[in-house]
Amino acid sequence: MSKIISINGKSYTVDVQDDMPLLWAIRDIVGLTGTKFGCGVAQCGACSVLIDGVLTKSCSMPISYAIGKEIFTIEGSSKNLEFLREAWNDGNVPQCGYCQSGQLIAATALLDSLENPTDTDIDNAMSSNICRCGTYSRIRKAIHKAVAIKNNAI
Repeated sequence: MSKIISINGKSYTVDVQDDMPLLWAIRDIVGLTGTKFGCGVAQCGACSVLIDGVLTKSCSMPISYAIGKEIFTIEGSSKNLEFLREAWNDGNVPQCGYCQSGQLIAATALLDSLENPTDTDIDNAMSSNICRCGTYSRIRKAIHKAVAIKNNAI
């Protein structure tokens, strides 16, 4: 059954069942592989995307939920994501890097909702994502740096 989904501002026609997890449509059908499979039960956050600006775990979300909505993945472009990417690189945040696309999407959602988050705001927002390498302090520093970059860039 054909469906049209919008990912990062581009429309894609996909021929999949309504209950197919959005993650697999994004990765296997559309070919955007930046969003990762981690646990498959919406616990780790590696599969995080934004759906109409809301942080969503795509591994357990049926594609039918996303029809008519805007999906934003790590391959997308936004000012906040660009500031975060710069800060992530400057801070040498990732170790293995597997969780980083989900971490960056969660951080983007945070900066989209709060201009200057506190450590507590960051900890609460980022608790949706697990980093096996334990780079949480680097992630927090990078988010603060992204805010600083954003404030100087505007």
